[in-house]
Amino acid sequence: MELAATESENLPKCYALDMTRNFIPMSLFAESSQGTLSVEGFILDKLDMKPHNENLENYGKLCRERTKKSMKSRKIQVMNNDNGAHMRPRPGMMIGFMSPGPSEKKKMPTKGSDMKRTRKDRGEMEDIMFNLFEQKPNRTLRQLIQETNQPEQFLKDILKDICVYNNRGANQGTYELKPEYRKSVEEQTPD
Repeated sequence: MELAATESENLPKCYALDMTRNFIPMSLFAESSQGTLSVEGFILDKLDMKPHNENLENYGKLCRERTKKSMKSRKIQVMNNDNGAHMRPRPGMMIGFMSPGPSEKKKMPTKGSDMKRTRKDRGEMEDIMFNLFEQKPNRTLRQLIQETNQPEQFLKDILKDICVYNNRGANQGTYELKPEYRKSVEEQTPD
């Protein structure tokens, strides 16, 4: 294929046309003035236009010209008083990559005293646990955390040593003392 007249001197005049059958069925649609769509036809063949090898250099120049025209002009500016603070992300600003406006900031929920719990001595905690299980033989982990105000993992370690977890039955999801500890508690109670 050869073009009759070109606007640009870099625009190639000779092209090779490659015709292939379209594997994906495509249709041509038209919209009427009332806004309704209708099928006008079907596309069966695909034509690819490629400049001849002798025109490739001119075609490359044309592509570069188009790219230059479409690019925005950029400025380089020297910044005064540059300490780099504007380049470092502020804490919490990386989430979503947009800085929230003053009305959009959300406060993180605080748990207060539940946030940080300090561990007591293990022996002291075991005594407290025995007393709690003496009052009520079955307790959930949540109940124990609330009553002892101890870290969850610390309580789990103690419970693993002195208690049995009930997976089934009426007391499902609760802890109770191991049988060997229950007997010692029962023996101490009559005194």
